[in-house]
Amino acid sequence: MTTKKQFDPVDAQIAYLRKGAAEIIREEDLRAKLESSAKTGKPLRVKLGVDPTAPDLHLGHTVVLRKLKHFQDLGHTAIFLVGDFTAMVGDPTGQSETRPPLTPEQVDANAKTYLEQVYKILNKENTEVRYNSEWLGKLTGHDMIRLCAHYRLARMLEREDFRSRLAGNLPIAIHELLYPLLQAYDSVALEADVELGATEQKFNLLVGRDIQRTYRPRHDSPVRALSPGAHAGARGFSFAPRGKSAHRDSRASLSIVASL
Repeated sequence: MTTKKQFDPVDAQIAYLRKGAAEIIREEDLRAKLESSAKTGKPLRVKLGVDPTAPDLHLGHTVVLRKLKHFQDLGHTAIFLVGDFTAMVGDPTGQSETRPPLTPEQVDANAKTYLEQVYKILNKENTEVRYNSEWLGKLTGHDMIRLCAHYRLARMLEREDFRSRLAGNLPIAIHELLYPLLQAYDSVALEADVELGATEQKFNLLVGRDIQRTYRPRHDSPVRALSPGAHAGARGFSFAPRGKSAHRDSRASLSIVASL
């Protein structure tokens, strides 16, 4: 007979998870998920996705990794997602121009050191590691059309990065519009209950909220919590200078996101 897993009281979990988070979208939904988890004994599936666009994780990654560890400490399932497919698309967040797409060789080279760094924070034995090429690389043309049909162009162009480019008469590539949808589909494929992300990722995370609701209509809306934002550099947002190891910098900031 399987013994039902025991968790800390929900109020204690909420208080612990709230620390360092700038925003939880929505906290009442997160509470409901934790209450359901406590009743069923089933851990929440908590996702953190990182695109391997550079060889080292930076400080912003360390912050959300620590929050992922907090969920892990509470007995929930930590999912570290390597965005090997989305890295070849390029996240438009904070970009004033289109990112040059990375090659598969560049992505593979950058990803090699990620797990070694991640396991300095996460418990290796209790971490589920996935690569989004597992499902995104298998999407057919029909699948992509279906995915795109679930979101409106007008809403996509509401994001600050795109509005700024339109106002400045700067180009926006079609593949950049796909990035938030692909990231959202990651959560569908992983059946994520919780997502983690920094404040500059809020638009992408909210797209995920909508897409999960579409693909999983019997579930409640996803919950998301966000950390204080980062500073913007010439190549976008980061919490530490490019190439500087997160584990050698004492500054920190954090975000949390919970999904369907």
